[in-house]
Amino acid sequence: MEEMAMEMNPTALLLDLAARAQRMSDPNTLHGLLAAGHRAWCEGVAEVQAGVGRESASLSDARLAERCTAAGAPWEQGMTRGEAVSALTFAIWDASPAAMAYTELGECAARFGVCLLGEELL
Repeated sequence: MEEMAMEMNPTALLLDLAARAQRMSDPNTLHGLLAAGHRAWCEGVAEVQAGVGRESASLSDARLAERCTAAGAPWEQGMTRGEAVSALTFAIWDASPAAMAYTELGECAARFGVCLLGEELL
């Protein structure tokens, strides 16, 4: 699985992992898929954050506020510019096929009692 993860971008990997999880019932296998999915999720968010950071760097506050509103993450009163950029990042990520696939992967794993946190932490 590690070799495949290195060859695929986060979106392709998360879509693949979610599809594979649909056919799995073994908790150990599902845990491995979920762990790989979490790493891909983190990588995907980081890529979106970098892209949003580049895009927003040249925007005025007013244009950034418009961009945030268009993405469904309005720049609320009291938020800093950095917080608005973070909210925009997560709004864009959450609407992506990769994030949706990760949610599906987590739901598949949960049906068999699998999560990334150990029972002692819950």
